[in-house]
Amino acid sequence: MAEQPSRALSASDEAALRDLLTAERAAAVTRVGVLTLAWDDIVASSSLVAVDDEHDPEGATIAFERAHVQALLDQARSQLADLDLALERLGRGRYGTCERCGQPIALERLRARPAATTCVHCTRPRR
Repeated sequence: MAEQPSRALSASDEAALRDLLTAERAAAVTRVGVLTLAWDDIVASSSLVAVDDEHDPEGATIAFERAHVQALLDQARSQLADLDLALERLGRGRYGTCERCGQPIALERLRARPAATTCVHCTRPRR
């Protein structure tokens, strides 16, 4: 079922989406902060002991935790950057326009994925 393009955003829709973007951005900032502290704790605790990842059974666990937290931190930073770009597009009047086809992105998609840059049609794999 093809996505029906929405009309230009109404003032109330734009305000609601701005609030949603702002709330999601605040959550992402918090997530980055928490994950940064977790990363710092892992690094600090592993620097206090001589850990040999290859021979120490705890070394593999610490390496996994460090890699896991780093991946989550990278993801949170990426989400934060995407939300910042979405807020920038909103300020320039370009929010809600597909970057590939130039058509409006459906309001339902923007509510579900506020930082979306493409319409559903353009996200589908091309055959």
